[in-house]
Order: sequence, then C-alpha cells, then structure tokens
Amino acid sequence: MSTKVCVGQFAGAHGVRGLVKVKSFTEDAASVASYGPLSDERGARRFALTLQGTMKDLFLVRVDGIATREQAQELTGVRLYVDRSALPETEDEDEFYHADLIGLRAELADGTVWGTVKALYDFGAGDVLEIRTESGPLEMLPFTRACVPVVDVKGGRVVVDLPAVIEAREGEAEKDGADAPEGADGAEDAQDDVQDKGTRP
Repeated sequence: MSTKVCVGQFAGAHGVRGLVKVKSFTEDAASVASYGPLSDERGARRFALTLQGTMKDLFLVRVDGIATREQAQELTGVRLYVDRSALPETEDEDEFYHADLIGLRAELADGTVWGTVKALYDFGAGDVLEIRTESGPLEMLPFTRACVPVVDVKGGRVVVDLPAVIEAREGEAEKDGADAPEGADGAEDAQDDVQDKGTRP
C-alpha cells in the first residue's frame, strides 16, 4: 500500500455555486490543486480540484461533482491526501517529508535498535521527533543534525546521538530556569522534568 501525504483540508463553502475553500499544507501553497485527484484519509473518496481564486490564506476551488453550497459545506474538515510518489523530491538534504520518516528504525551510534519513529511535530521552536522506544515509553527529541546525525530513508533508519539529546534537553532546562522570575524554582523543576522523561537505554 502506497504512503499517503496530507496536502490540505477543505475549510468550508464559498458562495452558493458550490465553490469550496481549501487550506493548503504544501510548501508551494498553490500546488495543492496540481497533483491530480486527491483522496480522503481512507481513500474512499476522490476529489478533482480546479483552482478558482484565493481568499486570504485559503484557496477557492471547484470540486468535480460539487454544485451547491450544501454539498460544499458537507466537505468541511475533510483532509486531502496524495500518494507520496506524486510529490517532488526535496532539494535540501536536511528536508524530509513527514511520511518518509514515520516508521523508520531509530538506532544508536553502535547500531543498537532504540525504537521506531512514530511522528514528527513542529511546536514552534523547531521540529521534534517522537520515538517509540523498544522498552515501551515514548521519547521526544529535537530533529537536528546534532541529535539525529544520520537520516537514511532508503535504508529505513535514523541514528540518534543520545548524549547530544541529553545535552539539548539540559540546555533547554537551563534556559527555562534563566527565564523564571527571581526566587522561583523553575530551574529545579525543569531539570527534574528532563530527568523524568521516559527511559533512556
């Protein structure tokens, strides 16, 4: 089964003639309508989009088979997916599609299997990998060259540098402590939080 990538989401009806608003998740936002027919998450429905215009940070599209406002409104919230094979390869060696990372084996520098990549998040301060460790707990680590020096998509693995991860966490804890009001015990609490996160093999 081919991997699917979410490229957008229907965001409501526009007007009375069946136009639909779309929120694009692609780097080139207008390309959301250029990949051919898209599908819903289960692949049960397919949508052929024709770009009609823009509206603030949304696009207005005509969807084949949708002719009324009521039909358009029923699509609200539906996420739009495309086969990974339809997307262009990334040009930057440090840039990856989320779908390419999910499921990769997470290894330590000595080749020990540490876990599996479950998700990639962006909380505003940089991408974060979520790893389901072999021992069970989830680990969250910065998706940086220092913490994840090797990303081998074809080989099905990433390499995690645990000392770098620990150092990054301690740095964040110290930063949080420095930002705490004078007399507050933020630094101590932050350090405790670092030590209590998951199980480190």
